[in-house]
Amino acid sequence: MEEKGQWKDVACRLPLTFVCHEDQLILIKQNLSWMEALIHCRQNHVDLVSVDSEEIQCWVTEVVQHASTAEVWLRLRHSCTLDTMVQMEEKGQWKDVACRLPLTFVCHEDQLILIKQNLSWMEALIHCRQNHVDLVSVDSEEIQCWVTEVVQHASTAEVWLRLRHSCTLNTWYWVNGEMVCYEKWAEGNETAVENCETVMRSGAVQSGGDHRWISLPETERRNFICSRYD
Repeated sequence: MEEKGQWKDVACRLPLTFVCHEDQLILIKQNLSWMEALIHCRQNHVDLVSVDSEEIQCWVTEVVQHASTAEVWLRLRHSCTLDTMVQMEEKGQWKDVACRLPLTFVCHEDQLILIKQNLSWMEALIHCRQNHVDLVSVDSEEIQCWVTEVVQHASTAEVWLRLRHSCTLNTWYWVNGEMVCYEKWAEGNETAVENCETVMRSGAVQSGGDHRWISLPETERRNFICSRYD
């Protein structure tokens, strides 16, 4: 993207600055007590939001501008009594209030979710698209780091990615149509000659070792990672 916002096409190996996307915050416009809000976030997302840096403070301040109450709940609790909690006002200041006060609140949600269910690659793709957004694409070092954290809890040695081999073009691509620029292949897996006469092959990431990508027949059954973002 150029300075004024226009997009242009460049070689993917060109060294440039870049913009990262972190975990998302979700404003819930439902007035609940602090404990009800905590339970709601943990049942439907990850947790109530914790503000542990200036960056998160700025982020939450932006989100709460759209709240339907003058304050929203944070995941901050008083250690001596159980009758006070901390809320954030519209301009970002914190204040101490009774925990039974009904307020809107902000949930935190992980962008990647490991599904410990052994499915074929196509079944995994369908599951993610029906229940989340899609199988995960690893198109940057940042996403690879996220995936590395998640796959350590997998119950299979490899975990499906949204990576597919094209017999026609004899190349690997992400199913959303993007070609593979960032790569983390195990030795020999990217350039191996694929036998397209038997079964299509798809990409998976190793759950152990240095978490490199490997080629597998799409009919094998593995855990998989769904993304919760477009």
